[in-house]
Amino acid sequence: MIFLLKLLLVPILIALVTLAGRRWGPGLAGWLSAFPIVSGPILLVISLEQGPAFAASAAGNTLLAVLAILVFSVAYARCAHLGMPRAMVAALLAYGVAVLVLQAQPVQLPLWAGFAAVVIALLGAPRLFGPAPAPAAAVKPANDLPWRMLAGALLSLSVSYAAASLGPRLSGLFAMFPVMSTVLVGFSHRANGPGFAVALLRGMVNGYYAFAVFCLVLSLLLGSQPIGLAFLLATGAALVVQLGVKWGMQRLCAPQRAGGQKAA
Repeated sequence: MIFLLKLLLVPILIALVTLAGRRWGPGLAGWLSAFPIVSGPILLVISLEQGPAFAASAAGNTLLAVLAILVFSVAYARCAHLGMPRAMVAALLAYGVAVLVLQAQPVQLPLWAGFAAVVIALLGAPRLFGPAPAPAAAVKPANDLPWRMLAGALLSLSVSYAAASLGPRLSGLFAMFPVMSTVLVGFSHRANGPGFAVALLRGMVNGYYAFAVFCLVLSLLLGSQPIGLAFLLATGAALVVQLGVKWGMQRLCAPQRAGGQKAA
């Protein structure tokens, strides 16, 4: 059962988000992909194999890894005009440096301090993206869904199998490897241009608030609650925050849309 969970759950979730993004656009795709659909199952497998205490520590480090993901997103947005290959290389290098910095810290931040740092970074990251590139004409999406699913399966298997040797700190950081960002943004950039890719990244930033809450609640509950209940409550809390952020974004955008219609 654990092997089937590793092999099937993450690819299926990635496929569902990919199809939803193709149907409703880059903003929604980014918003959905930031939900813990990849790292959540990975942490579940880690908790089942390594125990709740190990997974609680890994979840706290996965929370801090959001900072590295934001570095990836900003670097890609800033380099998107250079083309997908160069932007991806720059973003992955920036992400790797950020992970090394987080891993090298001699003292791990307390859970609540890490959560506060992530929230502050989420508030500031959109201001670092720079001006949005001009949108390009949409083309028919390539048949890349099997490759996306394969990437998710490989990450889930590799991280969960390596968790014992990596330790909770590095396995938690690695659970947040930007699979969705790399695959979804890379293929979208090639098909639809840099504007589409940056719109995806902006949507992801809006979704990481829910991800941060998921990691916080999970790390707090794994030591005192059964594994299944801890994951259920963490997912529920993340879903509430996810919908709340979506509602707030719609409220903020409504006056802008109304002003644009009046001007027209």
